[in-house]
Amino acid sequence: MENTDRSTNNRMVLLLIAGIPVTMILSATWLWYFVVQGDLDLVGALGTANRGVLLQPPRQIDEAELLDPDGVRFRNAELDPRWAMLVPGAGSVCDASCEQSLYVTRQIHTALGKEYNRIRRLYVSESAPGDISLNVGELSDQRPAPSSFSALLEDEHRGVKPLVLSSGQLDTLFAEYQSEPSTWYLVDPSGWIMMSYDSSIPYKDVIADLKFLLKNSGD
Repeated sequence: MENTDRSTNNRMVLLLIAGIPVTMILSATWLWYFVVQGDLDLVGALGTANRGVLLQPPRQIDEAELLDPDGVRFRNAELDPRWAMLVPGAGSVCDASCEQSLYVTRQIHTALGKEYNRIRRLYVSESAPGDISLNVGELSDQRPAPSSFSALLEDEHRGVKPLVLSSGQLDTLFAEYQSEPSTWYLVDPSGWIMMSYDSSIPYKDVIADLKFLLKNSGD
């Protein structure tokens, strides 16, 4: 009788142990669903020390119609998982705010040192790079500007992936950028545009956010 009771207890312990990961996964999925839907302010409930502005609900980049310069549909889900710094651009001109955002994100990317390869940079506009004019005479580091936007990417921002957004989607995907042209965004490895930054946020504060996120994420 004692052996039977012991066997029953052992089975119950095993079932409980096996059930813990499943319960955690289901709970996390449930919480994230309501956060994405905007029905749960998880950040407000728990508090946060981030310096950027959290987007609630976040926006999924793969729901937008984005093409690379060759006309191939961009799918974040098909890339190796990385965080991304995304700079939006309006129309067919890259002005001082655009150039400054590219410069700042490059400097932040470089400053991350050994974590450099865990982040990519994206430039999203309604125009292809070859159709964008560079409307600055001097770069943010006081050097002469190149002759074209394509040359700027080639000479100063190698590794940036330019993407073309279908007309009419800029306002929806990057609403904050419309009111503050220095705004750029952070995209998590799953493709959620989840935080925005602008020129009012100090460089060191952005780096602190990124280091925290990279330290506490598996990607």
